Amino acid sequence: MKEYDFEPVRGLPEQLPPGEEVLWQGAPHWMVLAQRAFHIRAVALYFAVLVVWRIATDWSADSSVASALMGVSWILVLGVLAVGALALLGWAMGRATVYTITNQRIVMRVGVAIQMMMNLPFKQIRSADLRRYSDGTGDIPLLLAETAHPSYIIFWPHVRPWHFSPPQPMLRAVPDAERVATILANALKVYLEQQATDNQFASQEVE
Repeated sequence: MKEYDFEPVRGLPEQLPPGEEVLWQGAPHWMVLAQRAFHIRAVALYFAVLVVWRIATDWSADSSVASALMGVSWILVLGVLAVGALALLGWAMGRATVYTITNQRIVMRVGVAIQMMMNLPFKQIRSADLRRYSDGTGDIPLLLAETAHPSYIIFWPHVRPWHFSPPQPMLRAVPDAERVATILANALKVYLEQQATDNQFASQEVE
């Protein structure tokens, strides 16, 4: 993982070497990211409950309608600011993120204020999973080799929630997730088959 200042290819820190090709590029759906990573709906519901509770309290105290509305105005302002900030964060993070799958690795360009590149070679990926949602988006968490020690804090929110040991980097809120998972699964299969063939040739040469 490293910071970068220049992209010779969108989403990649350098030109691809001979034999490596991009199979897919994409980004999180920003609204889905705001909903699932930043829980924007839960925050909106929280402020809605506060508004209803404050109105009910004021009316039970025989306050006027105008007085009740004045009492909840500051809650409404805070709610709008909170929901707006989370929506803006989801939009900015979705805009700044690029997920790339090649026939050799996964590259994740993440970060808003400080953008980082994370290279995940196929040889470090033990397995990939898929969690699909009804809207067609989904999450693709990656279980890495035991020798890899990714940081949960640095990867977040591009990491499987509540999996700290080991952390699992994740392509999050990906549109058309089933197709993307199929592309990744096929690429990993071809890579493993090629590795097995290379190892077989190497052992034959030793004999």
